[in-house]
Amino acid sequence: MKLEVIVTTLKEAIDAEKAGADRVELITGVNEGGLTPSLALIEKVCDILTIPVNIMVRPHAMSFCYDEFDKEVILRDVELISNTKANAIVFGALDNNNNIDIDLLQRVISKKGDKLLTFHRAFDKLENQKEGIDILSKFDVDMVLTSGGKDSAIDAVVQINKLAEHAKGKIKILAGSGIKATNIHRFLDVCGPDEVHAGSGAKDNNSNYGNINYDKISTLKSHFKFKK
Repeated sequence: MKLEVIVTTLKEAIDAEKAGADRVELITGVNEGGLTPSLALIEKVCDILTIPVNIMVRPHAMSFCYDEFDKEVILRDVELISNTKANAIVFGALDNNNNIDIDLLQRVISKKGDKLLTFHRAFDKLENQKEGIDILSKFDVDMVLTSGGKDSAIDAVVQINKLAEHAKGKIKILAGSGIKATNIHRFLDVCGPDEVHAGSGAKDNNSNYGNINYDKISTLKSHFKFKK
């Protein structure tokens, strides 16, 4: 099991690696759920860190449904990121009916080169998440970030377990949202995602803008030894 930590600055990325994070997700607009960071920041973080760096590609926070102008920006961002040392693209898109935008997904895949792909929490808007797993597993998608359709993954243990079982051998489930050093032990006692994603729960005062907290990351990871 691995721990992915959200970071928004070069310092946060460096601190997260020093604190023991297995991977970082680099974003901007943290209070908006994550937006695409600048190319300069992407290049700098990827050049300095030795752990994998996953990059959010999301042009705005208005919705997960994108018009042709948005799509041009998304595809250009993916092209630019494909030429960096990034590990993966973090992306998700829905159509007007809140189904996976398969056409845009395929276009992103065609531009990402050898980068891995995580389908982000746009997934949580799907009415039928098991069907979503089946669809995504047909494409070059490596992981799904999900809170099980709830605001917090802590409140969606049953659904995340169902998704993890359904996705076994097809695609990895990355559980995120609301997971903290103070509740991860209860979460992992009853929930079996492949990996865990932490944001404010890995920072001082559980704040999106707090400093990376070494003790919290150590506590989060200390519970992984009981999981395969």
